[in-house]
Amino acid sequence: MPKKPKGKPEKKELPQVEPKDVRKAKKAQLQEWCEAFGLDSEGLVADLRERLIAHLESEEYLVIEEEVEKKERRPKLPKRKEGQVYLYALDGKVKKVIDLPPSFKAEVRTDLIKRAVDAFRANRRQPYGPGAQAGLRHSVSWWGKGRGVSRVPRLKNMRRAAQAPGTVGGRRAHPPRPERVWEKKINKKERRLARISALAATSHPGLVAGRGHRFDESLTVPVVVEDEVEEMEITREAAELLERLGLYDDVDRATVKKVRAGKGTMRGRRYRRKRGPLVVLSAGCPAHKAFRNLPGVEIVSPEGLNAELLAPGGLPGRLSLYSEKAFAEVERW
Repeated sequence: MPKKPKGKPEKKELPQVEPKDVRKAKKAQLQEWCEAFGLDSEGLVADLRERLIAHLESEEYLVIEEEVEKKERRPKLPKRKEGQVYLYALDGKVKKVIDLPPSFKAEVRTDLIKRAVDAFRANRRQPYGPGAQAGLRHSVSWWGKGRGVSRVPRLKNMRRAAQAPGTVGGRRAHPPRPERVWEKKINKKERRLARISALAATSHPGLVAGRGHRFDESLTVPVVVEDEVEEMEITREAAELLERLGLYDDVDRATVKKVRAGKGTMRGRRYRRKRGPLVVLSAGCPAHKAFRNLPGVEIVSPEGLNAELLAPGGLPGRLSLYSEKAFAEVERW
């Protein structure tokens, strides 16, 4: 007789009963079990017991028990301590336990992360503004005072106002200036500390889930995979790997494109898309081509990691996947 499974079947909620339990049960309990299994619940206690035992020993019930055991049976994961993560193989199984580098144990400074991300975004801005003669290309004159009309420049031989702010085709009162400096400065030590702080936030499952990422609860973050992942060249193989690891739901989340609100729709940034996993691989490996076509996924080498990639928008806790080799390079920080 197979062992009693811990949980209940998902499709059929049947009581988990063994013959020894049937022999000790009273008539009311026997009748309840018979009704649950779809058997006749009328008759003497001895008849009910024989009926139940015959059903429990039948092949139909044993098949149901085996299906429940297969669903409930999970591979035993190796024990790990705080500050350790699992190293996963390409088939999604746990290979061994590895220690997190000291940089992943730093304090999460959200203020520094926000400052660094704002500086990255500000330094990419392109200065803009109107032309020097914008709104001034008119032949205008002023009528002078005493005519009972507003004192604005007017087109020659016409009454229509022009050139002044608030008139049709006129200049703007306070336009943006092309000479404005948008850059923001940040100290080197602050920028490095922000990067380490954003890196440490990726090892907190609560922060990663708080950003909206979807991943299997049994995974340890950051997700570290053996070095064979860097040899992938086909996007299908990369997608199958994320599926086995339990990360593909986050890629599905990033497939949805929404139209941006505001005037950005007219300026080459019409759509917005959610950020998916960040894949950190060694520089120049073939897997860069395999992962780059997946929606929402960004690929970077350890040298290119910064606070903006690890905490987009200044919100720490991005879901990250590392190869074992790239993870070892981060350990040197």
